[in-house]
Amino acid sequence: MTGFNKRAIGAIGEDIATQMLNEQGYIILERNFRCRYGEIDVIARIGDTLVFVEVKTRRNKHCGTPEESVDYRKQSKLRLLAKYYMYINQNYSQKIRFDVYAVRLDKTNMLESVQVLENCL
Repeated sequence: MTGFNKRAIGAIGEDIATQMLNEQGYIILERNFRCRYGEIDVIARIGDTLVFVEVKTRRNKHCGTPEESVDYRKQSKLRLLAKYYMYINQNYSQKIRFDVYAVRLDKTNMLESVQVLENCL
C-alpha cells in the first residue's frame, strides 16, 4: 500500500478532513470545486459562515510540513477561487473563512495526525 500516488494520498486527506467537518456539524457544499482558476478542496458551511478548506496531506517531511506548503502564492490563489465561487453562486452576504487541514499519514497511509488551522488566510 505504499505505492500510492500524490492524488490518492490527497484524496485520503480530503476524506479525513470531510469526515471531521461532518462530525463537527459542517454542511459540505462542494468537494474538489474546479474552475479555470484552480481547485478548492472542500467548501463547507457552519451557521452563517462559508468555509473554504485547503487540505494538505504528507507521508513524510521530505517536502516540508503540510501547512508550510500553503504559501503566499497558494493563499492568493485560494482567495481568488473563493471570490469566483461566491460570484457564480451569488453568495455575497455570508461571512467567509479559510481553514487549512494539515494531515500527516504514516508509511502505511494510516492517519498519524491532523492539525486544523482555522481562519488562517
